[in-house]
Amino acid sequence: MSMRPVNIRFCGFGGQGIVLSAIIMGTAAVTRRNLYAVQTQSYGSEARGGQCQAELIISSQPINSPISERKDIIVALSQMALDRYLPSLREGGTLIYDTKLETNLHATSAATIPVPATETAISLGNQIAANMVVLGFLQESTQLITREDLVQVVRETVPAKFLELNLKAVEAGRQLAQGVKLEV
Repeated sequence: MSMRPVNIRFCGFGGQGIVLSAIIMGTAAVTRRNLYAVQTQSYGSEARGGQCQAELIISSQPINSPISERKDIIVALSQMALDRYLPSLREGGTLIYDTKLETNLHATSAATIPVPATETAISLGNQIAANMVVLGFLQESTQLITREDLVQVVRETVPAKFLELNLKAVEAGRQLAQGVKLEV
């Protein structure tokens, strides 16, 4: 399968599992799909509550640079992160945002997809699983990796005490994405 590089930015604040989301998706692409992936991350000066973002590039060909100027997909889990990183979304890109945001989308021309990630995670027992809801949504809507790929890497990565919650959140995200097809 030949595919062009897909550039994804996950952004929010520290403690939301932003970096973990990129690591899990990238690991699944490399170890399960035999694709190439690079991932970078940055944090604000605070450990929790400060800005946090992770970039992930997935491709069927070797990747020459770990960064890209324009992103195909931005996943925003906080309004502050959306405000900061929305300008990096390419023309015709896709913004996936948590409905818990203030929803100031800045008159973007991007395709916008609201996902009730935090609300869904709370209904499952803990808002900390919102990132897994988003991962399930991304898996189902992009098909960059399979459900089985994602579940296996979550099993290998997430601490045992959070595994059941995270697997439920992944499945809930997949259900939210039914009928949504993102061109990647």
